[in-house]
Amino acid sequence: MTLIDSVTAWYTTHMSHASIVALMTIESSFIPFPSEVVIPPAAYVAGNPDSVLCVTGNYLIDVALIVLSGTIGAMLGAIINYLLSLWLGRLVIYKFADSKLGHLCLLNSDKVRRAEDYFNEHGKISTFIGRLIPAIRQLISIPAGLAKMPFGQFLLYTFLGAFLWNTVLAVLGYVAHGQADLINQYSHELSIILIALFGVGVLYVAVKQIIKLRKSKAANR
Repeated sequence: MTLIDSVTAWYTTHMSHASIVALMTIESSFIPFPSEVVIPPAAYVAGNPDSVLCVTGNYLIDVALIVLSGTIGAMLGAIINYLLSLWLGRLVIYKFADSKLGHLCLLNSDKVRRAEDYFNEHGKISTFIGRLIPAIRQLISIPAGLAKMPFGQFLLYTFLGAFLWNTVLAVLGYVAHGQADLINQYSHELSIILIALFGVGVLYVAVKQIIKLRKSKAANR
């Protein structure tokens, strides 16, 4: 069984709407987790009658339910960021971003500052636009909370941005499902490519952290 076959089998057996909500809540909070490994595969396996995501038997409706579940989760995670920022304030948020735990979450004050600058530059609409931009998407709720953006507006813009983003991801899974025969034909080659890309990603993160650590030690000397 290739990597793709194994992943597809796991998603078919284990992925549910509740797990999509939970994973997307994590993805939308300050904990790093890519939505790209949740929504597209879920939309892909929803066309499999053996999948728990095949609820209605109508593939388009089942994909729409996945988008809705992902959007609910994204909103829950965004609300967590918003409320924490609103209650804790700028000083605590920035201190956490530069703490060891914050670094484990791939946070730092520069990332939070960039998100805050983006919010200040584009205004409230940034909570919609920011949901579509990598590296800003998970953090845009923080400056919204720091700025005490009206909660109703925050929910509306967050819902629209998250819904659009999840729809794009679901369409990718939908298109891939239409090419299932081709994917199965080249599943071995695709598995090798995915493993290689994963290795490159891990190496990139490791090198980046080593460089940061060396710069930090040099600055403390």
